Amino acid sequence: MTSTMLKLIIADDEAPARNRLRELLAEISHIDVVAEAKNGQEALNLASEYQPDIVLLDVRMPVMDGIEAAQHLQKMAKPPAIIFTTAFDNYAMQAFDISAVDYLLKPIRLERLQVAINKARALLPGQLEALAPLNRQRTHFSINERGRILLVPLSEVIYLRAELKYVTVRTAVREYLIEESLTHLEQEFSGIFIRLHRNCLVANDYILGFEKRAVDSAAHNPEDEVNADRDSPKSAEKQWVAMLKLVPETIAVSRRQQHLIREA
Repeated sequence: MTSTMLKLIIADDEAPARNRLRELLAEISHIDVVAEAKNGQEALNLASEYQPDIVLLDVRMPVMDGIEAAQHLQKMAKPPAIIFTTAFDNYAMQAFDISAVDYLLKPIRLERLQVAINKARALLPGQLEALAPLNRQRTHFSINERGRILLVPLSEVIYLRAELKYVTVRTAVREYLIEESLTHLEQEFSGIFIRLHRNCLVANDYILGFEKRAVDSAAHNPEDEVNADRDSPKSAEKQWVAMLKLVPETIAVSRRQQHLIREA
């Protein structure tokens, strides 16, 4: 056991559970509880502020659950070690056992807490992937910017556009970059975003409508063409675009997605 003080954050939506953990942790001499959070989003904000060594995360919390919070915490420059806490749940226990992630069953005992803290470590990407079945759909995107983790609510994202190895996350205020697969994002957020183009997913809630507009034939990509006016000069080719709420840009609709216009 190390004699170095370890900074720890407790995250649990139930006050009695947080109080119980604080009382137990007071018995461990090298632990300094620097903050408490009522949900995963608060835990992330506090982690950015305090740079903890360990975060105790309840699996089920409102706003943002522990599994999603753990995913975002891994993007910190120095990710904290994660210990999950959970009520008795055979399904959750099996997922934790398969991924070799440490967890504490409530009610938590001091001896078991000490063991977990002594072997606590940052999670590996593969371990988090194994916990995916426990995770609800993400509520936020996390962006590592200048050493800080910025949370962008899913509800504020207008479109996701693939560019080289990055994906641009567009909100009404600004753009962010994340390193994720557009195909994976399409699968995860099916029903929230639709693919209008091979490199762009657009949030259903932000589509105002579709319009046929003239495009520059010099820069025109045949794959983007939808019902071009074949009787007009090449310089006057037209293409369907989606008009969006809150931003001036439009998104081209590819030929393959022409059925979306008919459905609309």
